Amino acid sequence: MALFRSDYADSGDELHFGQVSLRPPQLSDYHEWARLRACSQGFLQPWEPKWANDELTHSSFKRRVRRYHEDRLRSLAYAFLVFRVSDDRLVGGCNVSNVRRGVAQTASLGYWVGRPYQRLGFTHDAVQAIANFCFDDLNLHRLEAACLPHNTASRRLLQKCNFIEEGLAREYLKINDVWSDHVLLARLAPQGS
Repeated sequence: MALFRSDYADSGDELHFGQVSLRPPQLSDYHEWARLRACSQGFLQPWEPKWANDELTHSSFKRRVRRYHEDRLRSLAYAFLVFRVSDDRLVGGCNVSNVRRGVAQTASLGYWVGRPYQRLGFTHDAVQAIANFCFDDLNLHRLEAACLPHNTASRRLLQKCNFIEEGLAREYLKINDVWSDHVLLARLAPQGS
């Protein structure tokens, strides 16, 4: 099955901006991904859905990669791992989900960065690469993001990437097993797009 070839992501799937490159996850990424997620668990857990008991297992990663591939083929979502250009080290991940066409032409943005790589500009560059991909390649009109109100680092990052706050959604997402309010932000395609 083509999905399980080590060359799953072809070069046309790569994105670049500043000090990062992004590409869809491959099965060969498992060990580096699992190590980074494991060493960052305490840092990430307050901002993410509750991790499953088998979150970091190879079989769970295999299912995740399969789902990402299926979503991409159906143009529903696009998952990327983020790598530092200088040494091809995995630093985090970004995803575009809930792609809606028709009169909406919008999608949702999600991202994470490993604890050792926080506040070094990698997430900023990854978000910029994703925004370019959404507007230039997917021809979307709008990219939405949400963050917990007390996550000031994420809020500042999104604002620096030209996202505008639009309001507060009550109990919007279940984060760390608790329904949590989120600040909603969005970025629109450049004029003329």
